[in-house]
Amino acid sequence: MLNRILSNDFPRSRILAALLLIVLLGLAFAPFLFPGVKALNVAAKVLIFVVLVASFDLLLGYTGVVSFAHTMFFGIGAYGVAIASTRMGPTWVALAAGVVGALLVSLLLSLAVGLFSLRVRAIFFAMITLAVAAAFQTLASQLSAFTGGEDGLSFKLPELLRPSFEWGDEPFLGVDLDGRLISYYLLFVLAVTLVLALLRIVNSPFGRVLQAIRENEFRTEAIGYRVVVYRTLSSVLSALFACMAGAMLAVWLRYNGPDTSLSFEIMMDVLLIVVIGGMGTIYGSAIGAVLFVLAQSYLQDLLRLGSEAAASVPMLSALLSPNRWLLWLGLLFVLSVYYFPTGVVGRLRARAIRRQSLGGKA
Repeated sequence: MLNRILSNDFPRSRILAALLLIVLLGLAFAPFLFPGVKALNVAAKVLIFVVLVASFDLLLGYTGVVSFAHTMFFGIGAYGVAIASTRMGPTWVALAAGVVGALLVSLLLSLAVGLFSLRVRAIFFAMITLAVAAAFQTLASQLSAFTGGEDGLSFKLPELLRPSFEWGDEPFLGVDLDGRLISYYLLFVLAVTLVLALLRIVNSPFGRVLQAIRENEFRTEAIGYRVVVYRTLSSVLSALFACMAGAMLAVWLRYNGPDTSLSFEIMMDVLLIVVIGGMGTIYGSAIGAVLFVLAQSYLQDLLRLGSEAAASVPMLSALLSPNRWLLWLGLLFVLSVYYFPTGVVGRLRARAIRRQSLGGKA
């Protein structure tokens, strides 16, 4: 049974398996283990980024295609929900229509980008996708009648998903039983389902071909596989999963704007998480997303505590200033790349293989 769920792609490292179990249980019980608005927002952001990063890894880590247009599909998913809910009202029909409409737009757009651009080599394809993403962000900012322009769109969801909806008279383990809790577990179920679906894809014969293309596309073409077709399909699937991550973001925030889902900073964050977790490993998206989002969310708080503790040493206190959190985040990234060049998952798996080859246990 477990073989089917994980698509025979086991962690292959006891440490990695333990980390993944901790992440899964931590996210599953986050509302009860880490009460508070900020903690719940961080947990929801982790769920969203796990799906977004895993979808990008399908393109970069498994197919070897560098694209900077990934957040465009992320934004399409968010705008689909926002526009439909604004125009049609806070109903389940509107929510479904927004998701389906966004998926269709993402399908057509990713197909067009794939067919017109995937024949272009390496850096040229990356530049084309960067130009398309920039154009789409500009378009979203200017079409204020549909997208709300720079101000974005605030909207309401069905009553069941609203924070004001209460389905329990008394808190359970100190947590209010309201629509916010239902929204979180909706995101949790979607994230787990989508990640398992991606595991199934990358461990299927289709996924094996993608990995062959990544290693040597000329040889793959020579043995009879149409590289352009497979790369285009990979681009489409990656876009559809990113679109779902965008819809999850809109459901959680009940708002969407250009800076919320189309910002180039999000694309950079995704690239960093892929490198930290490990390219070509769906599990890396979970580990990388947790590490990055936690550092991004709490590093300033930790630096503030450190700065206050070192108040008697002016130079050290200034160095630990919360305003320098980006410096420390960059330093942490450099150290992670230095000590984990193949990502956390790649390093742990290599360590397990090395121990097994020496007759030990991972």
